[in-house]
Amino acid sequence: MAAGLRGALSLLCSSRWPQGWSLSLGPSGARLAHAGAAAQLQQEYDAVVIGAGHNGLVAAAYLQQAGLRTAVLEKRHVLGGAAVTEEIVPGTPACLLSPGPGQSWWWTFPTTPHVPGFKFSRASYLLSLLRPQIYADLELQRHGLRVLPRDPYSFTPLLEDRSPPRSLLLGHDMAQTQQQIAQFSQKDAQAYPKYEAFMRRMVLALDPLLDAPPVDTAALGKGSLLQQLRNLQTLKPLLQAGLALGQQLPLYYEVLTAPISKILDHWFESEPLKATLATDAVIGAMASPHTPGSGYVLLHHVMGELEGRRGAWGYVAGGMGALSQAIAQAATARGAHIFAEKAVCHVLLGRAGEAQGVVLEDGTEVRSKLVLSNASPQITFLELIPQEQLPKDFVQRIRQLDTRSPVTKINVLDPGLAPPGCHVVSLFTQYTPSVLAGGRSWDEQARNAYADTVFDCIEDYAPGFKASVIGRDILTPPDLERIFGLPGGNIFHGGMSLDQLYFARPVPSYSGYRSPVPGLYLCGSGAHPGGGVMGAAGRNAAQVAIKDFRHL
Repeated sequence: MAAGLRGALSLLCSSRWPQGWSLSLGPSGARLAHAGAAAQLQQEYDAVVIGAGHNGLVAAAYLQQAGLRTAVLEKRHVLGGAAVTEEIVPGTPACLLSPGPGQSWWWTFPTTPHVPGFKFSRASYLLSLLRPQIYADLELQRHGLRVLPRDPYSFTPLLEDRSPPRSLLLGHDMAQTQQQIAQFSQKDAQAYPKYEAFMRRMVLALDPLLDAPPVDTAALGKGSLLQQLRNLQTLKPLLQAGLALGQQLPLYYEVLTAPISKILDHWFESEPLKATLATDAVIGAMASPHTPGSGYVLLHHVMGELEGRRGAWGYVAGGMGALSQAIAQAATARGAHIFAEKAVCHVLLGRAGEAQGVVLEDGTEVRSKLVLSNASPQITFLELIPQEQLPKDFVQRIRQLDTRSPVTKINVLDPGLAPPGCHVVSLFTQYTPSVLAGGRSWDEQARNAYADTVFDCIEDYAPGFKASVIGRDILTPPDLERIFGLPGGNIFHGGMSLDQLYFARPVPSYSGYRSPVPGLYLCGSGAHPGGGVMGAAGRNAAQVAIKDFRHL
């Protein structure tokens, strides 16, 4: 998609409606809080999780499984954070489309009951990065998770003065993919399997780093000699990665640090292929393919696994909220208590500055020995904790986190989300600022102008698209921050640049999920290994917290 404005548009559309087809839009804001939530909030738990994003729910499941009485408190009416399914277009009477002169259609409003409306994966929209261990440990398939594989997984249309114009379709069938690439370059078609194998080796090497906290370098030289030897075991994932990369380590180092355009120019010559592959290097990043370090962002988006297939992506049947519901059911099946519409106001602190629970906006106190925050680092440390309780340098670094981030476009077709004959389409576009030129804010006029610009672009590739749209929901960066708590609208809780990864996520010396406040842990995407629907931060943070709890 051509460079547009950052934001997300959820659309209702149908390419051709038959005579007599009726449509209605259901009530907005359908509540999807887990039916098994505890009936009554208790005054005390072993652990409280702030926020029911997918990482918070994962953390709760592991905490409860380890025997810690755990509660999850979510401020919204739905569970899942950015991984939610919502029916968001206001309800209307049933409306009838009747054929008019030529190709036009007329709207009438008969006195008939309305049919089911449209639901959306309102923010997160694809699944791949969820860690296989979490999928297995929490038995998510048994709890209703069903994934629809995306194959082919990439379609790149070209605007050309030829009939028909060419397009590039990439999928898991290597022979068919090579035939597609050969339209533009026989050389690239031959090189593509080697490129895929090269990237796959790198992803396999980095895999162990995702499922463990970053090495605590400060602890390596502390304690007795025996303790220091034990601490050296934390280097194991790093050593595994280095040994797996072997003699090709310099080449992989280049991928991590160089602009992805440089890497792709080395492998390929055709622009359609390079443009398609480069997309994964800029998703969620306020960067171009020519920005150093964009290669890692690409790796982050190809390191996933779906039902045993490396690099595969898929749609969750019923929308991304169905994933969050499956994780929530796994947590409640283990005994965790999960509550919607319970907004946390601040973290309770003891005399020594340790976390002792939380206070809700209605004044209710919930005591606990551990507090895990699924909120962003900015909300956690700049809003929920008094600033005087934190080191000044730490606060400054949290304030200076780069949260600029655009999103890109993906289409969904899931019959479980729309009435028969209709489709739900989500468009994620790059690049846009949080504040418009001249300091203007995103008012309704700006939102609609934004949507119209995007639609005009799509119309060039798919004539008739604009006429098919019957409703839209526009989420600009401020909307993404207001609704989902994404700082600056950043889908990863913070940029995925090399200076904000591993040892430095969210800030140096606090990359191991613990915070300057004893008993307070960060378990969301702002912690290692970063954003995407991975669940790794939730699982890793829970394991660190469980270890500390056993030493209390």
